[in-house]
Amino acid sequence: MTPATPRIGIALAGGGPLGAVYEIGALAALEESIEGLDLNDAAIYVGISAGGLIAAGLANGITPHEMCRMFVESDATESKQELFKPEILLKPAWNEFSIRAVALPVLLADSLLHYFRHRGRASLANSLDRLKMTLPAGILSGEGIHEFLQKVFSAGNRTNDFRKLKRRLVIVATDLDSGEPARFGRSGLDHVPISKAAQASAAVPGLFPPVEIDGKYFVDGALRKTLHASIALEEEVDLLFCVNPLVPYNARTEHAPGKIAQGGLLSVLSQSLRAVIHSRVEIGMANYGVTYPDTDIVLLEPSQEDAEMFFTNLFSYNNRRRMCENAYQNTRMLLWQRRHELNAKLAHHGLRLKLSVLRDPTLTLVKTPARDKEDRFGLASLTDTLNSLERHLKITAG
Repeated sequence: MTPATPRIGIALAGGGPLGAVYEIGALAALEESIEGLDLNDAAIYVGISAGGLIAAGLANGITPHEMCRMFVESDATESKQELFKPEILLKPAWNEFSIRAVALPVLLADSLLHYFRHRGRASLANSLDRLKMTLPAGILSGEGIHEFLQKVFSAGNRTNDFRKLKRRLVIVATDLDSGEPARFGRSGLDHVPISKAAQASAAVPGLFPPVEIDGKYFVDGALRKTLHASIALEEEVDLLFCVNPLVPYNARTEHAPGKIAQGGLLSVLSQSLRAVIHSRVEIGMANYGVTYPDTDIVLLEPSQEDAEMFFTNLFSYNNRRRMCENAYQNTRMLLWQRRHELNAKLAHHGLRLKLSVLRDPTLTLVKTPARDKEDRFGLASLTDTLNSLERHLKITAG
């Protein structure tokens, strides 16, 4: 029997600034393309790392289109809302540096004292081993995330308090000392400000220092699981939408720009991380299908042939806009290609795809930005045109 009002869940994985931009584009396409779907009226939202920021926005009533203007088109001077600036992610962790610097003289003196006391029994390297404690736990400050979200959620009818939300929100971080997941928003951890929980969930080890909350330290929520979708499934939702922005790039395709190894260390590490994350998602989805057979699950991910998703520099305004538009258009194409399968699932819950919307080649999400000055030959414009043509041909052929 089809429920009059299906219980819908949203589970969003991490992926840094890249993941946040992809999720905004994908969610905007999803909401536009499904009749009866309101992404701001789900029964539960689960977010990890960058996904925690987006999930918190949805739970606070901020639509994907509003988030696009806030996070992606954040150089728009006509906007009156709080705007995200990438620079907040690039501030050095001065407090962390100062704490370690203060400890350096004491640790150095202690190391030298240990060496002279145990000369012949301990090497200098062994004695100086304790100096590793002077290395900072992170190089960039995550306070900008907390401060930005605190301002955003303090405006209008929004709230920075889990307990005052009209919808259930869970942001997952990892307890550094135990390795166990911490579910902020659940009883016992719902007193923590949403903005602080989001900062903790996005604290990538080595990049951002662990976040201290109530005497405990927390880091990125993706250390244990990629999606933590089981949190939403435990709430007995009827339909669960999952978004995972990070998939391994397939460089063996005809149009691939080259071998991944040619991109150096960062490209190799990125591909390795994506492969691990994606394999965990695949295993999780297989298990969920067996453990929660009564819940329909829709997973949205980028194409593994999407070179722009792999190589984009998110700290360029135009690149972020192009990537968000790319995510929006490619999600629309994905929904069209899977329309028969998805319509069968959606029909169980009184929803259906808007096929006329998916076929409309004029729809866009991001305003057309001014081209980079360096793009003298209009290559970016040509790329956009070819990509749009390819999507249109695939939809027409389908």
